[in-house]
Amino acid sequence: MAFKHSDQHTDQHSDRHADRGSGPGLTLKILVAGGFGVGKTTLVGSVSEIRPLRTEERLTEAGRGVDDTGGVERKTTTTVAMDFGRITIREDLSLYLFGTPGQDRFWFLWDELAYGALGAVVLADTRRLEDCFPSVDYFERRSIPFVVAVNCFHGSRRHAVEKVARALDLDPGTPVLLCDARDRESGKKVLVTLVEHASRRHAARLLA
Repeated sequence: MAFKHSDQHTDQHSDRHADRGSGPGLTLKILVAGGFGVGKTTLVGSVSEIRPLRTEERLTEAGRGVDDTGGVERKTTTTVAMDFGRITIREDLSLYLFGTPGQDRFWFLWDELAYGALGAVVLADTRRLEDCFPSVDYFERRSIPFVVAVNCFHGSRRHAVEKVARALDLDPGTPVLLCDARDRESGKKVLVTLVEHASRRHAARLLA
């Protein structure tokens, strides 16, 4: 398995942030989950202040018989272990991002990746909304706080967040928001929303 690094960020960009998040402060683990081809690798790459670690392999004809590529026919690679990136939200708070593989055959990795996570982002594509059901179910069953981020692909309808929440039958209070996985500020907004949601959940449990 080849571990590949994204070339989206220049060496200058990486050097400028090389020491951020390495000093004293709080470091939190976040998962980025969702169905096959929903944009998990793109989100991690767009927000990461370091050159993200990727474990991608090219799709083969044999794999196309296993992986459902309906709606994402132009996708040529797939994550086979995880994506990893880091973003500093503020001086005393950094997030480590772990993008999960989307196919059922890699689910054995999820328990390991989820260990110690503060929460998760579940990316959703309204063209294949049912693909994020397993992720939603996984985090709800384990009481891991999560938000649903609807990735607004070019040409896709911008469904109202209320409709998406009803379609996914989410627990009351689970945030749903629109995002563009390619845009750093949009992705950062999703992560901040998750941290705030997880903090409220944690505080509520302490008061219960």
